[in-house]
Amino acid sequence: MSTSDRTISGKEVATHNSRESCWIIVHGKVYDVTDFLDDHPGGSKIILKYAGKDATEEYDPIHPPDAITTHLKPEQQLGSVDMNTVEKVEVTITDAEKARQERMSQRPSLEEILNLHDFETIAKLVLTEKAWAYYSSAADDEITNRENHAAYHRIWFRPRILRDVTTVDYSSTILGCPTSMPVYITATALGKLGHPDGELNLTRAAAKHGVIQMIPTLASYGFDEIVNEAAPGQNQFLQLYVNKDKAITKRIVQHAEKRGIKGLFITVDAPQLGRREKDMRQKFDAEDPDNVSTSGQSGSVDRSQGAARAISSFIDPGLNWNDLKWFQSITKMPIILKGVQCYEDALEAYDQGCQGVVLSNHGGRQLEFARSGIEVLVEVVTKFKELKGITFPNEKFQLFVDGGVRRATDVLKAVALGATAVGIGRPMIYAFSAYGYDGVDKALQILKDEFEMNMRLLGARNMKEVVPEMVDAHNIHQHVVAVPGDRLYDSNYESMQAATLKEVKAKL
Repeated sequence: MSTSDRTISGKEVATHNSRESCWIIVHGKVYDVTDFLDDHPGGSKIILKYAGKDATEEYDPIHPPDAITTHLKPEQQLGSVDMNTVEKVEVTITDAEKARQERMSQRPSLEEILNLHDFETIAKLVLTEKAWAYYSSAADDEITNRENHAAYHRIWFRPRILRDVTTVDYSSTILGCPTSMPVYITATALGKLGHPDGELNLTRAAAKHGVIQMIPTLASYGFDEIVNEAAPGQNQFLQLYVNKDKAITKRIVQHAEKRGIKGLFITVDAPQLGRREKDMRQKFDAEDPDNVSTSGQSGSVDRSQGAARAISSFIDPGLNWNDLKWFQSITKMPIILKGVQCYEDALEAYDQGCQGVVLSNHGGRQLEFARSGIEVLVEVVTKFKELKGITFPNEKFQLFVDGGVRRATDVLKAVALGATAVGIGRPMIYAFSAYGYDGVDKALQILKDEFEMNMRLLGARNMKEVVPEMVDAHNIHQHVVAVPGDRLYDSNYESMQAATLKEVKAKL
């Protein structure tokens, strides 16, 4: 009988409850994590808390389903456990959790939620501090994160009048797939941090509203679970972090194509994770300060990166342009590079046969002072016309933008400037964190209502009539120009915290 076929009693597991011999249970399987304790990006303390016990409840929200099997050797995967023999872990509800649950009970009704900002307001109040820190955090001083939104304020409309706008049609296509509006739900990791149904909330709402969901590599649910949740005929894309092991990458890509995924979005802006300090402070708060290794010292492990680092150590920093031919050899799916930040790389992607690019700085979570996607869009469209005579939107090479979008007017500005569609990420997470599936349903309906009203006011009866002449973007590259403040956005922004004395607990 192989090790994996073995059935272990809960009593035996319970005896392995120390640093010297540490077993844990996850989803009814037993794992020997003794040798992994010091390598765990989240630190050893949280694992030792569940030594000899069932760690599923703690594991699920912050790990993709296959994280434990990916990081442990086969001989460390000991077998199944008879759950009837496992001692239940007593969950102590802290005062902070009681207060959070009380805030959940005081949420306003969905009828009182008027815009995407409102979801963020409520999510900030009802998420755990760990979840809020992971979702909202961005790189360094978070200037790029805020600029992503502010950049849209440097673009103004030039509406047309006296057009029959009795009927407006904001439907479109993305990579040949129909969509009810030029919006897709972009990939965001760890959905279960915000809601038990995690990414499945997005799948269900996307089906109802006829928009496309991009499935993240680092989803809380397995890829097949998300695809299986899709309605018949529902289109989905895959966001791919490229694994250092090409065999694993090939298996993921070809399996996705077999399951009917309509586009492969390869993330190219994350050879190393940016410093997301709100998330990092949560890491230090969770770890016993005396047990945190000092980064850079001999034999130490840098465990200071929070949830983000804990799930992303497999990403290949060696990914380069030469790899594109390999990707094109293993799949017929359209290939889009996600995270392009200058026209030179957009031109290279075009020359290398990609089907498009996402002009994005990873939601402000990677390189601080990277320009906004909407600013790069203006540059890319200008240079493609100047150097190649190519205009946008263009079916053969599509431009997408994400980051900072909160209104349908933001999307209309991007479309007018040449984007095929815009990705929306954090607002959808905040919607399901606050209200589950109903929140995402409401968020997408809000966008549809905003599209209908603003297209009428703009004088555009369909997306083809949303043209460059309808916007004034000549200030987009001016980073010091005065723009009206966005009070809703600013009120939701949580200022970063400085280091404090040990007895004074920082909020984040």
